[in-house]
Amino acid sequence: MNLLLLEPAEIASDGRAEVTGRRAVHVREILRKAVGDRIRVGVIGGRRGTAEVVHTATERLVLACELDGDPPPPSRVTLALALPRPPVLRRVLQHVAAAGVKSIALIASARVDKSYWGSPALADDEIRGQLVLGLEQAGDTILPQVAVHRRFRPFVEDELSRATTLRRVFADLGAPPCPCDVEGPTIALVGPEGGWVPFEVELLIANGCAPVGLGARPLRVEAAVNALLARLGLP
Repeated sequence: MNLLLLEPAEIASDGRAEVTGRRAVHVREILRKAVGDRIRVGVIGGRRGTAEVVHTATERLVLACELDGDPPPPSRVTLALALPRPPVLRRVLQHVAAAGVKSIALIASARVDKSYWGSPALADDEIRGQLVLGLEQAGDTILPQVAVHRRFRPFVEDELSRATTLRRVFADLGAPPCPCDVEGPTIALVGPEGGWVPFEVELLIANGCAPVGLGARPLRVEAAVNALLARLGLP
């Protein structure tokens, strides 16, 4: 945890905040902070700064906060991800939030197992929890927006077709190398570990998406996402 995140409702008018549970235990046992020490804090959706520990108990902290800084700049990339296995989804959400991506679409694909759509990992609270962990790692405060699209063709033909001003790319094994440091907003699509089926590739290209390669080796989803974001340019 590089930034202790607070909910807006946890900040009192005098700048004090009471923290309990996982965060309090982490500050006391992992960071080993005591009364008088300072830690980095931020408010979800707001500013960041530092706080002094003014009281500590077993699972409770009281902090005096000074929020005087802005969050880091967001990524220019919007990620569309074929829904992966639930454990992979949890890890990817953390990685993507830490990378500064602020818009994520979880989409269908022919090789997405239908059982994934019923996973508890797709619950709003579960998704938010993973995103918060990513923000804590990166020192960010702005939660990404996550949309779920359970039909591939309507997503491509309706959602992507509206994004006429954005560069659109999709990772595809054997395609020309992905460009580096792309300027301007970009939508990047990552398929399932089994890859896109031919129909999906044809539909993506027909709707203005360019195939880009990440090398000659097939990558796992989380590796492909990280590689694609790095090639396109992090904030």
